Amino acid sequence: MGPLEGVKILEIAGIGPGPFAAMMLSDMGAEVLRIDRAQNVGRRGAEGDLLARNRRNVAVDLKSRGGVETVLKLVAGADALLEGFRPGVMERLGLGPEACLERNPRLVYGRMTGWGQEGPLASAAGHDINYIALAGALDPIGRRGQPPLPPLNLVGDFGGGGMFLAFGIVCGLVERVGSGKGQVVDAAMVDGASVLMTMMHTMRAWGAWNDERGTNLLDTGAHFYEVYETKDGGYISIGSIEPQFYRELLEKTGLADEELPQQMDRTQWDNLKVRLSKIFKTRTRSQWCEIMEGTDICFAPVLSMEDAPDHAHLQHRKTFQEAFGIVQPSPAPRFSRTPPEISRAPAATGEHTDEALADWGFEQSEIATLREQGAIA
Repeated sequence: MGPLEGVKILEIAGIGPGPFAAMMLSDMGAEVLRIDRAQNVGRRGAEGDLLARNRRNVAVDLKSRGGVETVLKLVAGADALLEGFRPGVMERLGLGPEACLERNPRLVYGRMTGWGQEGPLASAAGHDINYIALAGALDPIGRRGQPPLPPLNLVGDFGGGGMFLAFGIVCGLVERVGSGKGQVVDAAMVDGASVLMTMMHTMRAWGAWNDERGTNLLDTGAHFYEVYETKDGGYISIGSIEPQFYRELLEKTGLADEELPQQMDRTQWDNLKVRLSKIFKTRTRSQWCEIMEGTDICFAPVLSMEDAPDHAHLQHRKTFQEAFGIVQPSPAPRFSRTPPEISRAPAATGEHTDEALADWGFEQSEIATLREQGAIA
């Protein structure tokens, strides 16, 4: 099932954005084979990790000659490979792009790093917070007079990292249809996070974005694009940017008949925010949902991770589902003819070593020899 059915991808096990990219590809129907470390067999690992869903797990010793040769034989039958080590690590293992493309010239070789494959910081350690900081994506996030607020690790690891890697691999596969050749995809979180900021760069170039955080249209500066507390301690979100949506906001909050400043008069945003804060605290979150949900105000309650799957709209769309005993996000996006699905639970390290190698063309005698050598587990 899924639009990528028939595509075969190798995932060199890592953390964060690499597994997320592999999950996206396997959710879409690609056969993604996760190559994990042989020494992790028996340890608590991928099982239960939702980022590892929808794929089989093979345990290989990448530091042994037999293990490297096992991966290269798998490469020969793969459409793509993705890895998330620091620059140079795969080359030192004997599994860099040159070695893999020599074995399979049609291979799309996806590389996930924070800083990229080259540059002054390429070999330095880092995490999501560092990559989005350097990319200019962290500084604008936060309220006025307060420090930047890290948005979990959504912008660097997953938005600017894993999604761009998955996108790059699919682009490489599409290009290969015409050229017949593979290539290397250099996906860097610092690059992806900067691309996510493109609209803000446009607004800044137009003079419509201030460098002071918390003073702009989309960063909690505006009273009509904000989160407000309700009477019961819950929160609601308002995004009434367009004039017609703003008029409806004023109507539903009882302000329509008052003489108010112009919506885009930034000098009055703080005063109007105080007014709205007091109004929203007069009713509970559920009461405001009854008044505003489904209108053109651009409204939604702020739901917790626990509550979101129970919302009527998300239930109707099956945005979340229970699979293998865990409530989790469903694959996205959706397709009319080739719907993606969650078909396999996260696997333990090495759970499918024999089964998967056999399916990828290894003889049973060859598998037995590799195990005797310690190349697989």
